[in-house]
Amino acid sequence: MSTAGTRSTRREALRIVRLANFVAPASGGLRTALRELGKGYKAAGHEPVLVAPGEHASDRETEQGRVITLPGRLLPGTGGYRVLTDRRRVAALLEELAPDRLEVSDRTTLRWTGRWARRARVPAVMVSHETADGVLRTWGLSEGTARRAADALNVRTAHTYARVVCTTEFAEREFVRIGARNVVRAPLGVDLLERHPALRCPRLRDRYARADETLLVTCTRLSVEKRPGTALDALEELVRRGRRAVLVVAGDGPLRPRLEQRARERGLPVTFLGHVSDRGLLGALQASADVCLAPGPAETFGLAALEAMACGTPVVVSASSALPEVIGSAGAVAADRGGAFADAVDLLLGQSVAERREAARARAECFGWDTAVAAFLAAHDASAPVPHTQVGSAPVRPFVPGGVA
Repeated sequence: MSTAGTRSTRREALRIVRLANFVAPASGGLRTALRELGKGYKAAGHEPVLVAPGEHASDRETEQGRVITLPGRLLPGTGGYRVLTDRRRVAALLEELAPDRLEVSDRTTLRWTGRWARRARVPAVMVSHETADGVLRTWGLSEGTARRAADALNVRTAHTYARVVCTTEFAEREFVRIGARNVVRAPLGVDLLERHPALRCPRLRDRYARADETLLVTCTRLSVEKRPGTALDALEELVRRGRRAVLVVAGDGPLRPRLEQRARERGLPVTFLGHVSDRGLLGALQASADVCLAPGPAETFGLAALEAMACGTPVVVSASSALPEVIGSAGAVAADRGGAFADAVDLLLGQSVAERREAARARAECFGWDTAVAAFLAAHDASAPVPHTQVGSAPVRPFVPGGVA
């Protein structure tokens, strides 16, 4: 029998092995969550180990703990997503690592690891980073078909894993619907020091918008489930109404060529930055925008939107997602149409700059990573340090733009 899971008690340091698929070099939210949770686990005295797919095998120590990369199959048409398909190799690695806890961030291709954990007597947690029925709908399934398929998938998931972690009440609903009783809620967070209104940079803003123009920014993966085209729809509608507005798109993905072609053909003032790896630049861009757009209808939390709010920038979010729950009254909610998003932008711009920026920052301050780490560790029955606020713990330096396009 495996030795996994035999050496720990609640108050001991735990080896928490985390498995993730669909992590591309240019992916944002999931990569951020994995990094920040790993850093938190490590700071709490535990031993986090992340196993994820990549182009080549590697094994290194990082700020988030040990990160093991296994060669993963590249999924065509996804803009760089890879998946771990060699079950024998993954299972052998799990046996070697002998985890005390298993945390899985992939509800489809890695669901088999729940059975491995049961056999090895390792408590396993599945993290729901998206709603199954929401993703299926964005891929074209009817609402009824998507719901039935999601229910079948979720029944098996809830049965296989010791716990299912949902980041919002929105994400929890599909498990409540099937009567699952092993669901816990643990919100994600935002780095309130790294993302701050002081990052607002007039020089950077001038690079993309004139003084009389509204600067819109969307930070998202350019893939079908994120619906980035809604941001272009909103811009086109605002321009049609006579508002001087421009859009900056930070993100990459398989839809980028199509979106760029559409912007050219319709003469839309859009700048595509691709993936922005410089987090200081990304934060300054978010802070310098007038409004950020988060059109993804299947988001169960929305880290990019929360980061924008931490920078003092209000966000327009999809009414079909979990984001209305996250932003509270500090942004605007819109139906999944360009016209509705344009209406919401107009609504926010009708408020004073100070009012909308203060409200955005205040709401973001409800979501620190310390609280998120404590909630995730509680889901693992693991000890955690007492959460402390990040606000005001260190000075924030203004962003100085360099030679980035």
